Amino acid sequence: MDEATDDATDEAAAAAADALRRATRSTQPRRSTSGRTSPSRSGGRDPAPVSVAMQDLLSERGWTAESAIAVLRTRWSEVVGDEVAGHVAPEGFEDGSLTLRADSTAWATQVRLLAADLHRVIDEAVGGGVVRGIRVVGPQAPSWSAGPRRVKGRGPRDTYG
Repeated sequence: MDEATDDATDEAAAAAADALRRATRSTQPRRSTSGRTSPSRSGGRDPAPVSVAMQDLLSERGWTAESAIAVLRTRWSEVVGDEVAGHVAPEGFEDGSLTLRADSTAWATQVRLLAADLHRVIDEAVGGGVVRGIRVVGPQAPSWSAGPRRVKGRGPRDTYG
């Protein structure tokens, strides 16, 4: 039941990202062949295309980076490929830095080595300048504590992080 909910959520997010991308796609306004402007089109009161209105709204509110990252998250496997997407996922985005979580330290190291190529591919997908840096983190260590009492110390030392 959990997987069905996750699939439905992923499909809804992908549909929303596609709709946003279609709505914000750049369109050129139609130009008159006579070269004259009609009185109804004067003073900037022309109806704007939806894509222009959405882009203006995103810019006014400062949501352009968040919108681009939402598109990146929904299209992650298309952008980086199925193999990388199966082991590395975007976890957060803050102040231009994209945080990626790898499912093993080996994948974290591999992605760190490929960071320049990955950054180029991400820039092509969401636009240059949105992601200014990439931070790759390894898997999160499980909590080994059970019960109300704790013993100080380093704990189990395995390949976490």
